[in-house]
Amino acid sequence: MHLTRRNSGLLLAPLLALLVWWLTPVLAYEARTVATIMALCLVFWMTEVIPLSMTAFLGVLLAVLVGVADINTAFQNLGHPIILLFIGSFLLARSMTRHGLDKRIALFILSRPFFQKSLFRLFLGFSSISFLLSMWVSNSVTVAMLLPLMLGVTQLVCQPEKGRSPAVFFLLGIAYSASIGGISTIIGSPPNLIGVNYLEQQGITIDFLQWMLLALPISLSMYGVMVVYMHYFLKKCSYNQSTVQVYVAKHQQERQRLMKGEKVTMGVFLLAVVLWLSPGVLNLLGLERGYAFMSTYFAESTVAILAALLLFLIPPGKENNGEGTLTAGDLVKIDWDTILLFGGGMALGQLVVTSGLADVIGRSITSFVDPEQQVLLVFALVAMVLLLTEVSSNTAIAITFVPIIIGVLQGLGLPLLYPVLGVVVACSFAFMLPIATPPNAIVYGSKQVPIGDMVRVGVLLNAVGAIIITGWVLLYMG
Repeated sequence: MHLTRRNSGLLLAPLLALLVWWLTPVLAYEARTVATIMALCLVFWMTEVIPLSMTAFLGVLLAVLVGVADINTAFQNLGHPIILLFIGSFLLARSMTRHGLDKRIALFILSRPFFQKSLFRLFLGFSSISFLLSMWVSNSVTVAMLLPLMLGVTQLVCQPEKGRSPAVFFLLGIAYSASIGGISTIIGSPPNLIGVNYLEQQGITIDFLQWMLLALPISLSMYGVMVVYMHYFLKKCSYNQSTVQVYVAKHQQERQRLMKGEKVTMGVFLLAVVLWLSPGVLNLLGLERGYAFMSTYFAESTVAILAALLLFLIPPGKENNGEGTLTAGDLVKIDWDTILLFGGGMALGQLVVTSGLADVIGRSITSFVDPEQQVLLVFALVAMVLLLTEVSSNTAIAITFVPIIIGVLQGLGLPLLYPVLGVVVACSFAFMLPIATPPNAIVYGSKQVPIGDMVRVGVLLNAVGAIIITGWVLLYMG
């Protein structure tokens, strides 16, 4: 039999699970069983034997079958408010794509004289849009929206240089910008939501604005480094400004008037952003009653679902046959795999904590670590997660390792918030391999980015990312 990646996973997963069971006789039954299940799931995730979301469900189902989870509570996380937040934000992004708001944004950049001046400035325009959009829309959705536009733009302006097209750096830059921008808000990337959920279980509540104030400096620092790095590659490439001007002139005639569907989508999107930010702003201003009211009645997930419902209710013009800005057909076109992975994954992560496994691993690691060496500890945790994320889904790694790292920090008597923030951010800072993050996978799927180029460009950004995250976390802890 030809040993494909899937077949190797089917072979390795039960072997690793048996090895873990055999090596852990000292553990309590629950912790030992969950460790065995997690080992099997980790191999399934890395080799994608079945869809990522179904692996999470397999893990929870096995836990129910062997008696370490109760069927009545095992799958409760599928109804978690964070799942609703995901669904709502994905539907917002779907409305942008459906009504051409993404194409209008691309045309806006192409038509600005500043961005037309050079290939690097054009890259700066699109990467900044990718960065900003991914703060409010899932990073995978951002890249999926921008990829068709980027392929058209790169064919227009990128001439191959010595056998390698600058399109490679354009596409990688868009993917990297989305991953970096996605850490800036709670809703930007799945690991952020996972981290917030685990911190909440430990009694640490962090609102939308608080997360933004902590994560935005990290993302801006990394984005600046990435832009300077890409400038090094793009400055050697030739560029013809007149082709862009001709393209803009042609397409601007087609898209002059803002359609009602675009106006409704923009209006609903801005309303959602204002409501997401309001509790944090009221908290900063010391308006406790206003903060309590907004936090209770307009939580992040409530706002996301409200925005989605408004898009289904408000018609995009007279010629819509009585339908809303979004229709039933749009429901099937959002990323249900990520949504289900998140629900199943949170259930798995909860088992790691409730079985005592996180505590056991935490105490084991703390016996080798000097709590005084905070720099080394934070860097080691960040670098470990960053490397693991390269070979598995960032969502899967966050689900698996955040509870373990919480156990490590508790064992050392260290504060949880800032190191957990650093680890969660590191889950999105993997730039070397397609499987590492959804944006990497999407641009690799375009067949325009050879894996060798992704590894070569991404390895330095990985190293710099680990240093930047560690620096900011230590600054916050200080």
